[in-house]
Amino acid sequence: GVFLASMASSAALPGPGEAALIAAGISAAHGHLDLASVIAVAWAGATTGGVAGWIVGVKGGRGLLTAAGPLHHLRLTLIARGDRFYERYGPLAVLLTPSWIAGIHDMRWSRFLPANAISALAWALSIGLGAYLIGPSITDILADAGLAGELLFGALSVLAAGVMLWRRSHKSA
Repeated sequence: GVFLASMASSAALPGPGEAALIAAGISAAHGHLDLASVIAVAWAGATTGGVAGWIVGVKGGRGLLTAAGPLHHLRLTLIARGDRFYERYGPLAVLLTPSWIAGIHDMRWSRFLPANAISALAWALSIGLGAYLIGPSITDILADAGLAGELLFGALSVLAAGVMLWRRSHKSA
């Protein structure tokens, strides 16, 4: 459930992945699921969905947007701006936009895959740990904080997870 919902959300359908991850995080907080497994499955699903969305953008998105028709000149202008944005800020752009847009702007797989994996991990950690630690109100907190708050919370979650792993590895050594 969490894998498919995360995959769908990352590919193009906002909502189901976040809802499933929140439910799983709350379930982990009550001892019904293992939190590390929940986050790993959500990360794998979001990463897979991101790649699927990127492939859709690469294979068909650009051709669809550059086809003759209404507002053709405007669409070409917007694509040129997007190309420059992705060339300059590629990894950051992956955090800020749906994955299929990276495909439309021909972001190379060698730049996209690591950025997509990091973006998916930040999402899985921020939502999964947030639901585990805070509960269902994590959605209100993230909505109030906006994108900048979500990115900050995701970065802090990644940092906290790294510190926890480092401490575990040094205790057993």
